[in-house]
Amino acid sequence: MVQKAKILLVDDRPENLLALEAILSALDQTLVRASSGEEALKALLTDDFAVILLDVQMPGMDGFETAAHIKRRERTRDIPIIFLTAINHGPHHTFRGYAAGAVDYISKPFDPWVLRAKVSVFVELYMKNCQLREQASLLRLQLEGGRPNGEDPREAAGLLAELSARLAAVEEQAEALSKQLDETADAAAVATAAHLERKLTGLRRALDALEPGSGTTAG
Repeated sequence: MVQKAKILLVDDRPENLLALEAILSALDQTLVRASSGEEALKALLTDDFAVILLDVQMPGMDGFETAAHIKRRERTRDIPIIFLTAINHGPHHTFRGYAAGAVDYISKPFDPWVLRAKVSVFVELYMKNCQLREQASLLRLQLEGGRPNGEDPREAAGLLAELSARLAAVEEQAEALSKQLDETADAAAVATAAHLERKLTGLRRALDALEPGSGTTAG
């Protein structure tokens, strides 16, 4: 069973959180509520999230300050943040959002379909990265463990073949996603996808180096 991605929804108004849940429920992922910046930071201490939808105007710690805390933490700095705001003070206000680390800045009222489409891209990228980490973990075990417990060389070859097939499936999905992103031209998502492809390329090289007769070592 594929584990669902978590999406963090941060807004001090319950009706806004309810609206976001209604819009994003079709993605069939785990939606986590936070009614303040402090509550959001607490949730980020224990769980991994694919993307954060963050309201700008909140009492106490506002969205900009919350984002600054998120970006300062090593564990959370790479989580995409989409700012949602009901106020529009022109380009300077938008620039402040991007400067705070947001990958997107959407003004209310927003198109539900557009928001859902943007969130789905980051969820898909997150899932691909999870698959990539899984392949890397298996590969690392193979590199470090050699043939533990008297493992038969044929079993090691079988594991390599399985790893290669699973990695190929992730590569195929990543390529299809990149083509989809080229059509939407969302710069932030395209950059994230490019980063994923570079990691896939490195993992493929390491895996190829393990193949018998490759004449190289994956160091």
